[in-house]
Amino acid sequence: MIPPEFDYAAPESLEQAIATLSDGGEDAKLLAGGHSLLPLMKLRLAAPSLLVDLRRVPGLHGIERDNGSWRIGALTRHAELEDTPELGLASVVAATIADRQVRNCGTIGGSLAHGDPASDLPGMVLACEGSVTVQGPGGQRTIAAGDLFSDYLETTIAADEVLTEVHLPAMDGYGFAYHKFNRRREDWAMVAVSALVRRDGDGCADVRVALTNMSSVPVRAAAVEQGLLGQSLTAESIRAAAERADEGTDPPADLNASADYKRHLARVLTARALMEAAGLA
Repeated sequence: MIPPEFDYAAPESLEQAIATLSDGGEDAKLLAGGHSLLPLMKLRLAAPSLLVDLRRVPGLHGIERDNGSWRIGALTRHAELEDTPELGLASVVAATIADRQVRNCGTIGGSLAHGDPASDLPGMVLACEGSVTVQGPGGQRTIAAGDLFSDYLETTIAADEVLTEVHLPAMDGYGFAYHKFNRRREDWAMVAVSALVRRDGDGCADVRVALTNMSSVPVRAAAVEQGLLGQSLTAESIRAAAERADEGTDPPADLNASADYKRHLARVLTARALMEAAGLA
């Protein structure tokens, strides 16, 4: 439970953080809240030679509404998301992360950059079709959520880039729900489902469903979305569409659940989340 020896830096500007990270090479890692990286270091599954702590860098905190979207600083804590119900789905999802002590330390930027397919926030950002802003030696760029996660614990953020902001559409007019199955409240999700539904009378004008821990990256349940879009929203139509939730997935078997059980959970939780998001629960 003791990590290997490493160097530590706490730069006081974003430019200094990027320079320090670049100088550290591939074995340098950013430290945000630490609740994703530090446990891996203690288990010696990660052994960075340099930690670049972002806590002194200004401008990486806060939640702001700008017309039809939200700007969330990368170092915004999970607890701040939880305590901002105007965020809708993001607030609901954040409230399910571990316990309040963890939510007071962990950050949205750290969670997304870590890229764990079992963590809660990546699927939420994917369902909302959000994006992140990153900055490196070559300047600033935006990465859509659908392009952010490349493989297990891997993202398309370059080794010398810093995630600075998360952008989420306001999703006004959408119903939303998050259903998560785990053995204990503090555990990672065996499977979780983020659902967003915009109604047009009794019909489905738009639907978004993202699955957590059903592949090496968070995935959209495309077959479910295609089955509901433009259809009447009834308990029967939702249950029928949810039966296709596991199509195209590759859930990892682990000590908690087999792949087949996770497929079953995906179908059940998708039906429940959609029923709630559609106002039919």
